[in-house]
Amino acid sequence: MKSIIRFLLMVSVLLLGADSIYAGGGNRTGTGGAAQLLIPVGTRGIAMGGSNIATATGIEALFWNPAGAAKVDGSATLLFSHMNYIADIGVEYGAVSANFEGFGVLSFSVKSLSIGDIAVTTNTAPDGTGQVYTPQELVAGVTFSKQLTDRIGIGITANYVTEKLDQASASGFAFNVGVAYNDLADISGLSFGIVLNNIGPQMKFDGPGLLQSATASTYNRPPGYFKVDAAPFDLPTNFQLGLSYSPQIDDVNSLTISSLFQNNNFSEDEYKVGLEYGYDNLVFLRGGYTAAAKSSDQYIYGFSAGVGINYDLGGVDVKVDYAYRDVDFFGGNHVFGIALGF
Repeated sequence: MKSIIRFLLMVSVLLLGADSIYAGGGNRTGTGGAAQLLIPVGTRGIAMGGSNIATATGIEALFWNPAGAAKVDGSATLLFSHMNYIADIGVEYGAVSANFEGFGVLSFSVKSLSIGDIAVTTNTAPDGTGQVYTPQELVAGVTFSKQLTDRIGIGITANYVTEKLDQASASGFAFNVGVAYNDLADISGLSFGIVLNNIGPQMKFDGPGLLQSATASTYNRPPGYFKVDAAPFDLPTNFQLGLSYSPQIDDVNSLTISSLFQNNNFSEDEYKVGLEYGYDNLVFLRGGYTAAAKSSDQYIYGFSAGVGINYDLGGVDVKVDYAYRDVDFFGGNHVFGIALGF
């Protein structure tokens, strides 16, 4: 009973937070920053259209719902993935988690973007000065998750976010909070998840790149450098509610149906659905679809699909996954991932 009360209190707090997000959204589309926080990682979740926050488990759950990271079979897990993102950008991701009996699961993750070199241009050299710079986008996180009961799990992630564009940079912290509830209403296989993502203070660019040479016309002095005061920007907060159902078929075949509503503070709300079929806990086929709440030509995502293979290699649980996400205008995203459980 105490665990259920704690669960209801946490849900209430998250719902209050979601209400403030909704009140601030709508007319703020495109005004948020730190967009790398929104780039998904976790091959299974991407293949299911990002709809699996109620059933995401283990190290795969770190991005989708930190509460699910508490559900692990072994003592430690490693995960590596690569995504061919839009406009020839690569997304590299690595994570490690350790299960401490009686304490919970502690995880560390790093996500970075490989953008490549960009030519430096100026007003007097629009075709380039011959110099290049390499943007750096990094998200490093630490997650604590714990199973309060066999049904209820909680998790919290603290992410350090940093961006560097030539000689200007910004950094800050973003927090994710998640709750997962299994066998909802005593219905076997029915799962519920709730996540509040990217809560944190504003970020602001600073650095020598903001210095501009100018002459103060009202003063009798030579040209000098003046610093541009960059405007601060908010994090791309969102609130998610997910519901999944895994009916009992038999000992060999498994099926998971998932759905999700996502309220975004700086873009249109989204609806997501996903499906996963598993055979003998060895081979998995997945699919999903994502749609904006309003019909918009600017929404570039849609169908997704993937396949996964699990194999016990002499005491080491090996999972190899592939996902494809359809993207308009830039070609699709290809995601490859491998996880090792000990």
